[in-house]
Amino acid sequence: MTAPRTRRKDSRPGEILAAALALFAERGFAATRLDDVARRAGIAKGTIYLYFQTKEDLFRAVVRHDLIPAIARLEETARVHQGPIAELLRALIGAIAAQGDTEIAAIPRLVLAEAGNFPTLARFYAEEVAGRGLALFAGVIARGVASGEFRPVAPEAVAPLVVAPVLLMMLARASIGRHAALPRDPLAVLAAHTEILLRGLAAEGP
Repeated sequence: MTAPRTRRKDSRPGEILAAALALFAERGFAATRLDDVARRAGIAKGTIYLYFQTKEDLFRAVVRHDLIPAIARLEETARVHQGPIAELLRALIGAIAAQGDTEIAAIPRLVLAEAGNFPTLARFYAEEVAGRGLALFAGVIARGVASGEFRPVAPEAVAPLVVAPVLLMMLARASIGRHAALPRDPLAVLAAHTEILLRGLAAEGP
């Protein structure tokens, strides 16, 4: 008789995180209340406090549950890659772009929109997400330079140039793209960005 109740209790953190991500994507961080999350997750108001004491704690848990594993997968893709670094960059950018239609894309949007009011969350995101992503791309570019595939560049300076257009298109799809047709296909824009980037990085041939 206790097995269903045990399974329900074990699944609650995941249900809470899913509800929180959905509400953060719909309303943003400031407008989301823990009571709303509890209601969306189908639990009593007080139950959520058994797992998360504050909304900030809940947001950090959402990022670590949904976004950090995605970064880890990109890092693993880079680690095991063999072959041209240009193909690795295409794969990484494509993997990020594929998240544009998911609720995960709302996380960077709300961080950028509400960083001024929640500086501790902004610092958390910068350290655990943005910094890690930039380090990943800087490492990939450094590999291309070391192999002679890319011309000599400063990897730390180029990494933001890789990420910024991808992030911009994700933000557009998760904001104005939800209410109006974008003037250009975001995936086509990112494909063009990738090719222009790789042409700029390519080492000069004989």
